[in-house]
Amino acid sequence: MNMNNIKTVMLMVLMAVIMMLIGGLVGGRTGLTVMLFFALAMNAFSYWCSDSLVLKWSGAQEITRDEAPQLYGLIENLAQRDNLPMPKVCIIDADEPNAFATGRSPEHAAVAVTTGIMRVLTYDELAGVLSHELSHVKNRDILTSTIASMMATVISYAAQFFMFFGGSSDDDEGVNPIAAVLMMILAPLAASIIQMAISRSREYEADKDGGALCGNPNYLADALEKIEYYVTHSAPLPEARPATANMYIVNPFEGTGKAIMKLFSTHPDTADRIARLREQAREMRVR
Repeated sequence: MNMNNIKTVMLMVLMAVIMMLIGGLVGGRTGLTVMLFFALAMNAFSYWCSDSLVLKWSGAQEITRDEAPQLYGLIENLAQRDNLPMPKVCIIDADEPNAFATGRSPEHAAVAVTTGIMRVLTYDELAGVLSHELSHVKNRDILTSTIASMMATVISYAAQFFMFFGGSSDDDEGVNPIAAVLMMILAPLAASIIQMAISRSREYEADKDGGALCGNPNYLADALEKIEYYVTHSAPLPEARPATANMYIVNPFEGTGKAIMKLFSTHPDTADRIARLREQAREMRVR
């Protein structure tokens, strides 16, 4: 079992524990048991179906070679260069430039880009972004990020449900209302922290591998500069959700101006990512 498979299993276990704590606190032994079975069902669903659900949530539409020949051909060439199966190619009709990859394995992967990113970036810069996303596919960490997005969403909804509708404990001592409120607040926070810790490390790795794949890390660095500018000076993607923000190459909520959003951002600082890519380019002796 490779490191990314271990991360995926650990993520599933941690998210299941959080869900069981919510159920146990609000519903006692019965609640804990119900949430255990629910967590197992959600883990299975996340593994098999979360990629298609994320594409639907984001408004991504699969396209053919005839519909976008340049984009399709670029992804095909990069996939062949990295010995990867051809992923599904999807487009999101949105002005803000951004992109993400999803899928449970390289054989079941999809790469989605916005219409904005195709308009804003040069061919080389787009190659850098797509190389980054295909590196996520090759490193097999897109399953981890997809499951993280799915489970974080479920935990947030579960916490909100118990907050508003409450529950009845079958334990003799009943429910501590203060502890219940704290759990409703801390459970989604814990899920976000787990999601953040996994996402930040994988971005650096995908940047490095993507810079090597496209042949010049400066292509990706230039792309990140442009995407960061647009993200911080425009409204978030219409279909983007905080729980799925970790999947995009740049956090689509970067420009919200909310300190708490930046504190718990799923992405490392873009300026640091760019600096690392510039250094990588110097080491490769490319301009």
